[in-house]
Amino acid sequence: MPSTPPPRRRPTALIVGASRGIGHGLAAEFLDQGWDVIGTVRDTSARTPLHELAEQAEGRVTIEKLDINEPGHLGPLHERLADRELDLLLISAGTTNSQQKPIGEVTAPDFIDVMVTNALSPMRVIEALQDLVTPTGLIGALSSGQGSITNNTNAGREVYRGSKAALNMFMRSFAVRQADTRRGFILLAPGWIRTDLGGDDAPFTLEESIPLLVDVLLSKVGRPGLEYLDRSGNTVPW
Repeated sequence: MPSTPPPRRRPTALIVGASRGIGHGLAAEFLDQGWDVIGTVRDTSARTPLHELAEQAEGRVTIEKLDINEPGHLGPLHERLADRELDLLLISAGTTNSQQKPIGEVTAPDFIDVMVTNALSPMRVIEALQDLVTPTGLIGALSSGQGSITNNTNAGREVYRGSKAALNMFMRSFAVRQADTRRGFILLAPGWIRTDLGGDDAPFTLEESIPLLVDVLLSKVGRPGLEYLDRSGNTVPW
C-alpha cells in the first residue's frame, strides 16, 4: 500500500506593521492567497483590524508584539519565532512629519523620528530576523517612489524622501552582502494610497492597491537579487 506523503507546508509571511493600513491589507490578501501570516503590532492589548482578521482565520494568523524602534523587542521576537520558517519577511511600518518644510527647517527631533522609523529600524529588524527566512525566500520593505533621487523633480516631503532614499541605500548594502544567496530582495513603492499615512487626497484606494502589491511580491518570490519596483512591477530608477 503506497505511503501517504506528508502535508505540504503552507508558505508563511511575516508582515511587520500589520495593525492597519497597507500592512493589514497585505496580511488579509496573503491569507486569502493561502498563506499563513504573522503580523506585528506595537501593542498586543489594543484591538486592531489585525485582531479581527486573526479571529476569522482559524489559527492561520499569529499576532506578535514589536515596536520597530525598540531594539530590545527583537531578541524575544526571534525566540518566539525560532521554530517558524518564513517565506516572506516584509517591513511595512513607517511614519512621516514636517511634510511642507524644506529640510533646513526640519527640527532635529522630527528628522530623527522619521529617519530612525523609516530607515534604521527596518534594517535592524531585517538583520535580526533574516536567519528565519528560507534560503529561497523574499526579504523586503515598503519604500516609496519618493525615495527615487532620479524622479525627484518637484521637491516636497523632503525628510520623508530622504528617509526612503536612505532605506533604499541600506537595503542595497544588505543585498550586496547576501549576493551569494538565492534569496530575493525587494523595495516596493506602493504609490500614494488613501491611508492614515497617505491622507485623504491620495489617488489610490487600499482595495484597488493591495492585490496589485501582492502580485508584485509573489512574482518576486524565487527571483534572486534586489529590485526596486512599483505597484505594477515596473523598475523604479534609483
